[in-house]
Amino acid sequence: MRNATDTSDAEHLKSLGYDQKFDRSMSLWSNLALGFLYLSPLVSVVAMLAQGLATAGPPSMFWILIVGAGQLLVALVFGEIVAQYPIAGGLYQWARRLWNGQYAWILSWIYLACVIVAIATTAMFGSSFVANLFTGTRESAGVPVTPGLSALIAGAMLLVGLLLNMTGTKTLSRIAGAGLAAELIGVIAVGLYLLVFERHNDLSVFFDTMGTALDGDYSTAFVGAALVGILMVYGFEACGEVAEEVPNPGRQIPRAMILTVVVGCSSALLSFAGYVLAAPNLVEIVNGNVADPIPAILNDSIGFIGTKIFLVIALTSFLACVMGQQASSSRLVYSFARDNMFPGAHIFAKLSQKGHVPVCALVGVNALSALLLLFVYLVPDSLYRVAGGQMLAGYVAFQMVVVAALRARMKGWKPAGAFSLGRWGWIVNLGALAYGIFACVILSLPSSNESLGLLDRWIALVGLSVVVVTGLLYMYIAKPHRNSTAPEGDAVEVANAMRRSAGVARAGGTSRPGKVDAGTVRGLPAR
Repeated sequence: MRNATDTSDAEHLKSLGYDQKFDRSMSLWSNLALGFLYLSPLVSVVAMLAQGLATAGPPSMFWILIVGAGQLLVALVFGEIVAQYPIAGGLYQWARRLWNGQYAWILSWIYLACVIVAIATTAMFGSSFVANLFTGTRESAGVPVTPGLSALIAGAMLLVGLLLNMTGTKTLSRIAGAGLAAELIGVIAVGLYLLVFERHNDLSVFFDTMGTALDGDYSTAFVGAALVGILMVYGFEACGEVAEEVPNPGRQIPRAMILTVVVGCSSALLSFAGYVLAAPNLVEIVNGNVADPIPAILNDSIGFIGTKIFLVIALTSFLACVMGQQASSSRLVYSFARDNMFPGAHIFAKLSQKGHVPVCALVGVNALSALLLLFVYLVPDSLYRVAGGQMLAGYVAFQMVVVAALRARMKGWKPAGAFSLGRWGWIVNLGALAYGIFACVILSLPSSNESLGLLDRWIALVGLSVVVVTGLLYMYIAKPHRNSTAPEGDAVEVANAMRRSAGVARAGGTSRPGKVDAGTVRGLPAR
């Protein structure tokens, strides 16, 4: 039976042009867990510790602070938008309502490419943990993982995540909750233990470049380590992708996104610092002689059994992270298809009868991620460069939303949802844009490894260009935006209608605060 909150949420969704079809069974904790696991400080630190230290030494940790501050501004902008438009599909819906269908199309095409790659890279980064869990000795916890074994394990993680996601939102919520607990134990508890009991290095090491400056110029090396933060601090937008599955989303989702960034970055700093200070062979790691240092650090610090327990915790987090990315991308595809804007829309716009999840979208997304696993298997050295391309695509998509919000403000949009920045909105929006341009420029820079071929050095920009060109070609040829009658460009209109409704409620009328009567926006029927 629906309670009053569910009914109110369904009414607001209907006023925006859509019927309630998902189960609203995802709590604030579960929604936070979804974004936190997508961001996943444990996964990110595990994936980037060796790379960051080898590139710029211990000071590479400061990228977590730099990126965290910038992405918090972006999260605040997103919070205002999702509070007014709590619709499944997140970035696609936000761009459509702030600008138009064509703009939303190319943005979503870019972002979808990012998430499909993210699913594959997360599984690949987690494969060494699976291998080390079932192998190794008391003398050596770490073992080399062949490209074939890595691809096989990553493929298995994709399959397990897919099967669990297909059972419904409640399963996703439970796994997300378990994953969040695993993250907190694996990041905060282990990080604190290493800092307090297993320190081999002094705090001053974080200001020691340890010979990583290139020809005496450390700035180039430091910029090269930007992925330490940039690869980590995204994923908070996943909280909004499942907006139709969260009660009172206008309040809950902005909170979840902000907490994701703040708690995620804080715990990542603690974890990164713990590993650096506990590393008995820090110089060897910085010199690039230790490809996977964390199992060795843990084996030396918490012992063989403790390391195995940590690996189980880490695997829980990796699997939950993969599931969160699968869920986020499938909701984007579903929302895209529901508006008849996606190839094969009639297939991908369906929800399963039992779990009320977009099964076809889940399968399609994972099939593409599996193809990427095959590519990384065939070109093993491409993983970090592929991850860099993934992040550039994601950041471009984020900034397209930020630009759309800024344009809407110029046209008179004053956010009317339960979360609003008020007079600070303009300043935060401009700050988010400035940070985003800075991050995109860094991600676009070529690799400093001049031994690579021209294509490999510019792989991030080349990959983004391929995605953008194919998306524009499809949009030009198929004109998907002409197939849809879904609302677009109505940010000012909806905000004004929500304020009128709130005014009626305060005056003793029957309308609910922050809601719009169904059908009043452009006179469109619910979908």
